[in-house]
Amino acid sequence: MSDELQNDRLAITPKRRGMIRHVGLSFAGIVATGVLASSTKASAAAFTDADLFNFALNFEYLGANYYLQAVTGKGLDAYASIAGTGTPGNVVGGSPVPFKTPALAYYAQQLANDELAHALFLRDVLGAAAITQPAVDLADSWTVLALAAGLISPGQTFNPFQDEVNFLLGAYAIEDVCVTGLTGAAALLTSPTNIAYAASLLGAEGYHGGAIRGFLSDIGAGVATNAISSLRATLSGVGDNGTSADGNPFNITNVDFNGQAYRRTPSQVLSILYGSSVSGTASGLFFPSGVNGIINIV
Repeated sequence: MSDELQNDRLAITPKRRGMIRHVGLSFAGIVATGVLASSTKASAAAFTDADLFNFALNFEYLGANYYLQAVTGKGLDAYASIAGTGTPGNVVGGSPVPFKTPALAYYAQQLANDELAHALFLRDVLGAAAITQPAVDLADSWTVLALAAGLISPGQTFNPFQDEVNFLLGAYAIEDVCVTGLTGAAALLTSPTNIAYAASLLGAEGYHGGAIRGFLSDIGAGVATNAISSLRATLSGVGDNGTSADGNPFNITNVDFNGQAYRRTPSQVLSILYGSSVSGTASGLFFPSGVNGIINIV
């Protein structure tokens, strides 16, 4: 598995050049809508550690596929088993990014390896209880998100695999959600061992998110990241700061006034992943058929 990924890494030989400065785009806002589900939302107090880890595994499936596609042109199923409980689904979209900046290409490769490792780790911890990979949309979802954030106009499309800047914006759109989701889930875990596992994963995701913010700050993408952050805040009801906040054009952290990472409940995380804050929404955006596991509706 790892040898194959390493071989895919060696196939990427980006040429050195400066990264193109991103042109700022305005935020147009969003009116959240969604499909109401017939199922009943489970109480957070009723979630087991396995429920929470399976919820996180859905997100690792999304992240692993995003970065693996960007680096190798292959999905997670090329490197690991994705079998398990729940409804299996296919991944739509994704292709190798034509990286030109060596540092960014190597960074993307590390993220692909890390997210693959995270998915494998959670599957090992969960054992027979691990969920299967649900349907993941890496194609149309990005245009919907970009249009809602005001990054593009009606009739235009957004492809995060088109170039380096788009790749970074796509990574930014999902990485901070993982950090805030793990931070919120950690408070619901009961086993000290599982809390330690979550803390370790959270630390790695924090490193990822900070580096992505650094790259985007360097290319002047503050207006675009602020728009994405505003969209996430609108959908989840939780604060979110872009890379240009409070007069700082190099904001590499997404934290509150206490310097702590924002925390989102599973429902608030799903509101972003589904693209809807409507209570009862059970699918949408990145997960067109919903996520697997007991934690599955807004």
